[in-house]
Amino acid sequence: MTAPTHAHILVVDDVEASRYVTASWLRRHGHQVSEAGTGTAALARLHSDEYHGDIEVVVLDVNLPDISGLDVCERIKSDPRTEALPVIHVSATAIEPVNRVDGLTRGADAYLTEPVDPAVLAATVTAVLRYYRARMMAVRLAERLTRLTAATLAINGATRFDDLVASMASGASTIFDAPAAALVAVAGGRVLAAGAPGPGAPVRLATAPEELRQRLANAPLGETGAVIRPVDKAIWPDPDAEIAVVARAKATGPAVCVAVPAAALANDSDRDLLLQWGQAIAIAAESLRLYTEEHRLALTLQRSLLPAGLPTHPQITMATRYLPAAENAEVGGDFYDVTEVDGRFLVAIGDVCGHSIKAALIMGEIRYALRAYAIQGDDPVTILDRLDALLRHFHPASDYTTLCLLLIDPATDTASIANAGHLPPLFVDPHGARYLDVEGPMLGLGLPRPPATEVTLSAGTTVLLMTDGLVERRDEPLDDRMEQLRTSVSHEGNLEELCDLLLARFGTDRADDIALLALRYDSPIQPSVS
Repeated sequence: MTAPTHAHILVVDDVEASRYVTASWLRRHGHQVSEAGTGTAALARLHSDEYHGDIEVVVLDVNLPDISGLDVCERIKSDPRTEALPVIHVSATAIEPVNRVDGLTRGADAYLTEPVDPAVLAATVTAVLRYYRARMMAVRLAERLTRLTAATLAINGATRFDDLVASMASGASTIFDAPAAALVAVAGGRVLAAGAPGPGAPVRLATAPEELRQRLANAPLGETGAVIRPVDKAIWPDPDAEIAVVARAKATGPAVCVAVPAAALANDSDRDLLLQWGQAIAIAAESLRLYTEEHRLALTLQRSLLPAGLPTHPQITMATRYLPAAENAEVGGDFYDVTEVDGRFLVAIGDVCGHSIKAALIMGEIRYALRAYAIQGDDPVTILDRLDALLRHFHPASDYTTLCLLLIDPATDTASIANAGHLPPLFVDPHGARYLDVEGPMLGLGLPRPPATEVTLSAGTTVLLMTDGLVERRDEPLDDRMEQLRTSVSHEGNLEELCDLLLARFGTDRADDIALLALRYDSPIQPSVS
């Protein structure tokens, strides 16, 4: 094995002449030497706040005037900061085998008796130093691997590219205990940059120069998909960056890059670790790209299944909103629809349970069947019965589906309401806000339904229909949220403003989609949120 490089050694001896001779021998072999005349001084040097592991070997006299060298050794080995530090005992008096056994048993790594041959002392220092550095390297590598695991979890949890590039920089800074910078290519040809001045320091976000984007796009990475190379200081945005890993998960995909100072890579293990980090972030970036694209396609599909516009009538004003689940990239089953047939308006809001293509397809079938039944002139209860039969025939194993229907007839100022397990509509007029007591079983169960509820629509009536994503939260009772919603709505204001205010107050931290439809019947007075 190659002999270790020169070390910083602490020589502890109360006899100045002996301390001088020992220190001189060690200095001739290229070592840096510090000296202490007592055990107390030695422990103060090793256990002070200023000590950061710079001393790698202690040459310790057994017979010290204040504290026995054996006790000093035990204290060194019992402190977590110095427990791995090699201790070489040297003694001119305690030279019997029993003394050597006692010293080694109490923690010493070697035990020499005077007179000590200088070559023996140098060889002993080399031997204990080799073991110590190998152990420190293994401990350091294990710590960095632990940090790598935690940092990998962080980058895989990123849902935005700003968060990803910030996690790339902060993760590299934590792993290598040094400043770090990161680049990631995103849609539109942009490259996001982030810099972390040190572990735990705030991350700086920026946009990388155009030339860096081009080099990332054209970087040859070989079969492994990752290479380590020096950075071009002329165009690199972070002054601390010197060595970078460039990686990509797919041969045709854009590359990612993380750079650190050269001093952060002390050996081949550190370079391998940087390669692993590069490959991990390349996979995370590619997954986020797929997630983002899936999310975009899902929203496009979802919105294509909702009505492109709403019918108009001089006595009816409507406003709608749809928000996808905040933490879900898949298409959902919440929907609303308004169909005009022979001067009457069939208003619907429903929810097919789940977030999947299956839920979206069932939702689409229900919407189109709903319109077909409306054109036939069926009443709301008959429409629900027919939809129930449709689901039981074509989707017997599907999850639950809820639906609330209002059939509004402006000619008679009336509405016929039927509900299939959905949240009740909220009616608001000058007399106050109330939920209509309309109930019925969910679709697909084949259960009998109560007759429709007939109501008279007075001037200024506002009707609010919503899916449960607006009011349902895991940490709060549904009845409490429903009551908060009821007391938040009055019959004055603008419908568009009403929807925006309701989403701002009740639509945050949602775990489900939200479909919202607000309807005002022939009223010069506008509703608002209090």
